[in-house]
Amino acid sequence: MDLVEIGIRAKKTAGYLNQLGVLRRNEGLRKAAQALVDGQELILSANQVDVDRAAKSGMSQGLIDRLKLNPDRIRGMADGLMQVASLDDPVGEVFSMKQRPNGLIIGKKRVPLGVVGIIYEARPNVTADAFGLCFKTGNAVILKGGSDALTSNQAIVSILRKALKSVDLWEDSVQLITDSDREVTKKLMRLNQYVDVLIPRGGAGLIRTVVENSTVPVIETGTGNCHIYVDKGADLDMALDIIVNAKTQRIGVCNACESLVVNRAETERFLPLLEKAMREQHVEVRADEEACRMVPGFLMAEECDWGMEYLDYKLSLKLVDSLDEAIAHINRYNTGHSEAIVTKNYDNAQRFLNEIDAAAVYVNASTRFTDGEEFGFGAEIGISTQKLHARGPMGLEALTTYKYIVYGNGQIRQ
Repeated sequence: MDLVEIGIRAKKTAGYLNQLGVLRRNEGLRKAAQALVDGQELILSANQVDVDRAAKSGMSQGLIDRLKLNPDRIRGMADGLMQVASLDDPVGEVFSMKQRPNGLIIGKKRVPLGVVGIIYEARPNVTADAFGLCFKTGNAVILKGGSDALTSNQAIVSILRKALKSVDLWEDSVQLITDSDREVTKKLMRLNQYVDVLIPRGGAGLIRTVVENSTVPVIETGTGNCHIYVDKGADLDMALDIIVNAKTQRIGVCNACESLVVNRAETERFLPLLEKAMREQHVEVRADEEACRMVPGFLMAEECDWGMEYLDYKLSLKLVDSLDEAIAHINRYNTGHSEAIVTKNYDNAQRFLNEIDAAAVYVNASTRFTDGEEFGFGAEIGISTQKLHARGPMGLEALTTYKYIVYGNGQIRQ
């Protein structure tokens, strides 16, 4: 289908969704969730085609992990839709109602954005998440997934559209662009007449391309060079548990730990424990010169390692003398995503929370919790690392805007 035709259909559907009551939207979400479970075999078969093709092309293990679906992940997609259906509807909320001296009553009413375009890489679960959040908030969504996941995305969108049609809801609430030509993607970035906002989800290259080329407003979701700082006097067993979880539970996700910062006061005790734990998890540690002298199993880091989102079994390690130095290092090299401190010192914890510039900042917890479901938002549309409109896991409210509503009784301006 021609891209302009997709845009026309999306714009028309957005008007329809804006008038659709929340009970009907929730009905569509529940039906779609069940359809994903019922269509599991079709989705898995399509996904295997993508995974096999990716493996033959030499895709990294971390990216294949992002691409691969299994019954649990499909159930997770369905559960995400069910959770979104159970959440309060933000659309139509009236807030900040105030009366002016002239008698006008002015308030704000939360409304859908309209048409949301999502450009993303090999993450088939994003297809269901994006649909769910957009549908719940009355937005039509146009999806442009990566070619590596095309077969999976086609299967998922087909199931979602059939589910909507089965309960007399508009199929074009979700549309998938199947043309992998980069010129089509660039055209989507300039489809201002029909698309109200674009959200890129993927690596640094994709995000930079969208930000630099789009004439449609962009909500920037960032890459995740996430740090964990082990403070002087920290509980080292806790630190190891958090680091292992944040680094290895899923290596191909943006909230995985990529960089470790350790106070020198703890190196003698901690580095041997870290080396053993990382060796057992098959994680390569790229450390500064001092740490490499202390632990021969570490590899020497280069400057590029400090800012790297590996999405792989690799971890950078920097030794510092103080909390000040740790904060300076993290703020220099982080991507504004998620940062954590492991500490017993309350004052240091508060300083870390206050001075680290990131969308999510943790004390004594894994960065892996930066996630819409874990934050209670249901599925998420992405993790925003910008500072305008939305920041952090983007749930329902992030997919709305507002308009002013004004009540008068005949006032005219003098």
